[in-house]
Amino acid sequence: MSQIVSAAPLTPEQLCAHLNERGIPYVRVDHEAVFTVAESQALRGTLPGLHSKNLFVKDKKGRLFLVSARENARIDLKRLHETIGASGRLSFCSAEVLMDRLGVTPGSVTALAVINDREGAVTMVLDRNLATGEPVNFHPLINTATLRLALDDLLAFLRETGHDPMIVDLPVPADGQND
Repeated sequence: MSQIVSAAPLTPEQLCAHLNERGIPYVRVDHEAVFTVAESQALRGTLPGLHSKNLFVKDKKGRLFLVSARENARIDLKRLHETIGASGRLSFCSAEVLMDRLGVTPGSVTALAVINDREGAVTMVLDRNLATGEPVNFHPLINTATLRLALDDLLAFLRETGHDPMIVDLPVPADGQND
């Protein structure tokens, strides 16, 4: 088993090697770069399993949260802080904080990026609608590929990285409100 010896973020290849070393099976599909759920839906065709959208946010005290939700979730950002125990309303993190904490760029945010949060500064939040038992799909630190994993394997991976997820029912915005 290889050890992570530097603070540099892992590459997608190192992430896949990490999964392989732990016997976590996955299916990798390479594709064109996608930056939105709509773009990924157009590209994937019949890629089975549940697909995600991922938000990297902070609260008023600077606490960081990585929220992974089912791709069709309508998340009420005005109420999400109440559900996850954050201090005050949430705001999106900058690209610099995203790279510093998770080692990814905008458009590549993924639950798998917690492997790069070696200090445990990020709280992992998983939408209960994504935790149904079906296989789940996430980018492997880049938005030009997708990994499909069994839910139990994703949960084991998250726990092994020190990010036991908070599984929540995400608040849904009232009709007419933006996500």
